[in-house]
Amino acid sequence: MTIENDTRNHVADLYWLAFLLTGHEDLSIEIASDTAVSGDYASPFFSDWMRGWQRRLVIGRALTAIHDELADSARRTQLTRASSSAGGSVAPRNWSLNPGTSKADLQRALLAIDLFPRAVLLLGVFEGMRMEDAAILLKADSALIRKAQAIGLRELTDNLADKNSMEDQRGKKQVSQAPKKLCSWLRTTAVCH
Repeated sequence: MTIENDTRNHVADLYWLAFLLTGHEDLSIEIASDTAVSGDYASPFFSDWMRGWQRRLVIGRALTAIHDELADSARRTQLTRASSSAGGSVAPRNWSLNPGTSKADLQRALLAIDLFPRAVLLLGVFEGMRMEDAAILLKADSALIRKAQAIGLRELTDNLADKNSMEDQRGKKQVSQAPKKLCSWLRTTAVCH
């Protein structure tokens, strides 16, 4: 992979992270392009460190840009009963993404989740952020973060299950094929097609 392609993919990853957090395409393009800097660093170590830092900048800028929407969603989450949200069951401990889940499937499933639980899910599960750090960024207490994560995980599981059951109902056979490549997007183990 050329440096130019690597940089292009990195900027696309920053855009996708911003888009999943905000749900706004134009805003996400602005955030990703403002955050991306030259990929010509002196050493691979510094390059990797800088890319991790850029992800943190995208997260901070995205959350700042949607501050009011996020606060509204946090209030809705506070009022929601965690056990009754999404009407589904809790995902098993060993749950993982179906190998046939595409990036587009994951994006649709995530964007269908209300903003605050989605942000908690993205930060805690996909970005691996500590709960305490997510609570600070989202200006919420740890109980609300735990509740939002449970809601987000349940809704993500249900949204992905709904997608799979719709495909089964249409009579499509789910063809099992080798993944084309493992995706680095959002540090998931899903497969890009």
